[in-house]
Amino acid sequence: MPGNSQRKGSVRKTAKKPTAGSGGRVRRGLEGKGPTPKAKDRPYHKAHKAAKKAAKSQGTRPKRRTTGDAEWIAGRNSVVEALREGVPVNGVYVAEGAERDGRLREAFRLASEGGVSLLEVTKAELDRLTSGAVHQGLAARIPAYEYAHPDDLLDRAKEQGEPPLLLALDQVTDPRNLGAAVRSAAAFGAHGVLVPERRAAGMTASAWKTSAGAAARIPVAQTVNLVRQLKSYQDAGCMVVGLAADGDVSLPDLELGDGPLVVVVGSEGDGLSRLVAETCDQLVSIPMVNQVESLNAGVAASVALYAVAQARA
Repeated sequence: MPGNSQRKGSVRKTAKKPTAGSGGRVRRGLEGKGPTPKAKDRPYHKAHKAAKKAAKSQGTRPKRRTTGDAEWIAGRNSVVEALREGVPVNGVYVAEGAERDGRLREAFRLASEGGVSLLEVTKAELDRLTSGAVHQGLAARIPAYEYAHPDDLLDRAKEQGEPPLLLALDQVTDPRNLGAAVRSAAAFGAHGVLVPERRAAGMTASAWKTSAGAAARIPVAQTVNLVRQLKSYQDAGCMVVGLAADGDVSLPDLELGDGPLVVVVGSEGDGLSRLVAETCDQLVSIPMVNQVESLNAGVAASVALYAVAQARA
């Protein structure tokens, strides 16, 4: 009926809980947020990233690692040799029930003298840790190697008040050759060793062992682009000489040995890459007899660095 207030929908009923007012939320939402930040202050803007990169390059150069994983040395002879040569070891692991012979006892003694922790694990666990290597019941864990920045090598020479002498390796893929080269660099007064990040050997457990502990006394740096870094060293006043079988100068006749110098050694099979050879200021040959075609990288580095050390003496 008309005017019947009881009819459904004729009267809007009030809710039990009235809707709250805006309480100023709408007003605050309409307020300005201040001036737009400058491009360099916006985290996702390319100008901010560029400014951050520039600030980082002006500060302390960061150390870099090849990997965050530790390396393992497996086998009784290998572990004993590593402990003898002062390779940094985080821990020595021995399998439960392993036969106690002279090598095992010497490993225990060297670990104790060096303050290295000794842990006993099951054979299955040691198999897992060493990825199935032939460990003979004994293995050692060494930390991932920490590389220097390439410019740190020049800084080291400056701190010692000496003209820089650096060794660079091009396409050397055998870690034993790298270890031997590091050992020679330390023996003949070089201030550091430079290696490429890709297609080259790194400071693995094998390289550490071959270096006979020298890797703890001389920095090894990695570079993304070897040619670019060699040019950077040239801009810093260094002469760059590469070892090549068809070099223009014989090593005994090298006259650059007493100045700032970078010696570049290539792989035994391929020698220096084309771009690296073109970047060198001089190509130097090592005189040999009996039709020997080439020396491995470790030996070639040793011969060249000895000649330079003699020139500097």
